[in-house]
Amino acid sequence: MKVACLGAGQLGRMLALAGYPLGIELEFYDRTADTPGGQVGPILTGEFDDLNKLKKLARRADVVTFDWENVPVGSLTALKGLAPIYPQPAALAVAQDRLLEKKLFVQLGIPTPGFFAVESHDDLKAAITKIGLPGILKTRRMGYDGKGQYRLTKPSDVAKAWSALGGQPLIYEAFIHFSREVSLIAVRSQKAELAYYPLSENSHHDGILHSTCAPFKAPALQRKAERYLRMVLEHFRYVGVLTIEFFVADGQLVANEMAPRVHNSGHWTIEGAVTSQFENHLRAILGWPLGSTQARGYSAMLNFIGSLPDRQTLLTQPGVHLHDYGKREARPGRKLGHATLVADSSLARDRALKLLSRQLKSTKRQTRAR
Repeated sequence: MKVACLGAGQLGRMLALAGYPLGIELEFYDRTADTPGGQVGPILTGEFDDLNKLKKLARRADVVTFDWENVPVGSLTALKGLAPIYPQPAALAVAQDRLLEKKLFVQLGIPTPGFFAVESHDDLKAAITKIGLPGILKTRRMGYDGKGQYRLTKPSDVAKAWSALGGQPLIYEAFIHFSREVSLIAVRSQKAELAYYPLSENSHHDGILHSTCAPFKAPALQRKAERYLRMVLEHFRYVGVLTIEFFVADGQLVANEMAPRVHNSGHWTIEGAVTSQFENHLRAILGWPLGSTQARGYSAMLNFIGSLPDRQTLLTQPGVHLHDYGKREARPGRKLGHATLVADSSLARDRALKLLSRQLKSTKRQTRAR
């Protein structure tokens, strides 16, 4: 079986590694061959609007998917009839625009922060009058990992926010005072089979996911999150993995955003679940039965952002699994890899994660001191 994957980042790389044991080959498409995915599978290079190259790729694939949510929707729809495309371009189109995403949540009855479309400086003033402060001004498109956002806490921030982000379609959202952030990953197959992973609890630094712990055991929230994801999955007749990130505020879930692809907060599933999110995504888009999403224990995932730790220091801790994405260039804010660990209890997991974090911080300080 051959899967064509538009985008060849670390998510594509992990899809390929999950596919090989099942006899699935991924062929990638990206602007350059020097990518994490291109190191583990064949890659065709070109711009994402080069329809001739994209059609050539699709014709030799059993199914088309993507690991990057900024793939042009028009390029995907141009491949219709050449190979099945999953997840559906309609879901991608909504996820690419924060305003459409929020409107979908409202349409389906999924709680989400108050929001207001902003096209002008006057719109921003009107949004603040309606929603209040604090709030967050965001670009509607192309924002990720904390990019394209400005937090407003007082009236004097309005001019600064507009200076930073104005001149493009924006959305102003109410700030949610939350106790924690969680995400739920679900998968739906071509045959409408549904499976849900346990909720995970996420910690962000500077808008970038720093660590994830799973399962986050809160049965009522798990049931509610599953109901919300089911609404979205059935709305699109979705095929593949879908993630929604939630705030937990006053014991309730408030949807922040959705991702129509395998997700960073699900990396723990490689070692920590019976079937990883990557394998289940491939099973779903190929029409195969889904694998069990049951957790194997209590897992933690720690992202390596901006630099990779010393491998010897990292691997001295029992049970730690290193994933190096093979990126050639390290720079601030760039995800270069992650580590996971699995324990028999949440207490043991949390202790191991704290120890690992302390070891890495200590090593980083020693390296700087030399």
